[in-house]
Order: sequence, then C-alpha cells, then structure tokens
Amino acid sequence: MTVLRKVNWGMGMLIAVLATGSLSADAPDIAKARYLWSQSPHGAMLERILPRVIEPGQLPEPKSEGARLAAQYCIQCHYLPNPQMHTAANWEKTVERMVWRMQGKGNMGRLMKEMMDNVKAPPEEDLATLTRYLQKHGQKEIDPRHPALATTAGQMFSIACSQCHALPDPHRHTAREWPRVVQRMKQHMSWGNVVVGASELRTNPVLKTEEIVRFLQRNARQEPSIQKP
Repeated sequence: MTVLRKVNWGMGMLIAVLATGSLSADAPDIAKARYLWSQSPHGAMLERILPRVIEPGQLPEPKSEGARLAAQYCIQCHYLPNPQMHTAANWEKTVERMVWRMQGKGNMGRLMKEMMDNVKAPPEEDLATLTRYLQKHGQKEIDPRHPALATTAGQMFSIACSQCHALPDPHRHTAREWPRVVQRMKQHMSWGNVVVGASELRTNPVLKTEEIVRFLQRNARQEPSIQKP
C-alpha cells in the first residue's frame, strides 16, 4: 500500500468513523478495527491476505451474533472471509489457528507480536459462537468420490477451485447461475495471483474456464419447476 493510498484510506475511514461517532465508547468495533488496520505499517501485507469479496451486511444471517463476531474479530487482520471458504469440518481448526496468531504466537516471531499489538483475540464464549456460525454456513463440499472428478474437466475444476477454498458441490447453483459465479471467481483468482489458465502458468490438464463451467453445469442443481395454474 503506498503512503498516499494509506493516508487516503486512513482519512476516509477516519471521516466515516467520526461521522458515526465510532471512536467513542459505544463505537462499532468494525469501524475501529478497519481504521487501525489502515494505519498499520503492515497494511500492504494485510491487504493481500484475502480479497475483498464480502461486506458484513452480505454475510449469512447478517444480524446474528455470529456475523457480528466475524466482522469484529476477522477484519482486524484482513478482509472479511466468506464462511464458504472452508467446510464445517475445517473451520474449527482454522479458527483455532487464527486465534493463535491473534495472540501473537504465529510463525513470524517478533514480527507477529508487533502485527498483533492492537488485535483483540476473542474470549472463549465469543470463540464458540463464532466457530458455530462459520461451521453452520461453511462450504458444502463435493463428494470426493464423485465419478465426475476423475474426468479431465473434473480435474480442471479441482485444480482451479482448491487453490482458494474447499471444492464446492455443483448443486450449490443452477446451470444458469454457474457462469456468473465462475466469472466472479476468476476475478478473485486474478487478484490473488493464483493459476488461472495462463500459458506461462500451465497445469496438467491446462485450466480452461469454459470446460470448468460445463462441468459445473452438467452437475448443477435443477432449476425449480414452475407450477402452471
């Protein structure tokens, strides 16, 4: 993050924070966390951890306590994660690892402690609520024994999608919905600098978006039938 960009972002956040009184005792935790992040000397690194794909109001059950805690604690260190990044089975150990880092015990020694200086780790009660929330709305993964995964298109799907999250069940969307979802994922992949099928980043098989879309459409959820009067 350039100095100018950091200042602009920090000032923008400060204006928003002051406009809502969020530096006062009754301030929203999310605004304060974002402002502190914008002032961090490690802001550029924090910005690259996750893409900005979801805002607090777009979380599942956005008014629930679990959604509030996700915004309060997760955004202290990086952009808000979508609960569908991980399966329910993986969220517990992921949250445990994140809390360990929030306590300054990560794998970067003194730098980790410095980065976590203003970060608040959740108490046990909040931790349990947050974990249950993320597990409830976690990714519904495709059955690893699904025969379509053995096809060339299935292998492309596995390589592409597993770079960022658990492999989604194609039944999550209809055939009509999947092209838009895949296009959005391509934008996230480009931001994250992961393999997107470019010739200089070849995989075996080579990733082809159109083949991945067709794979998902062939195994998609059926469109709801319209009942005639």
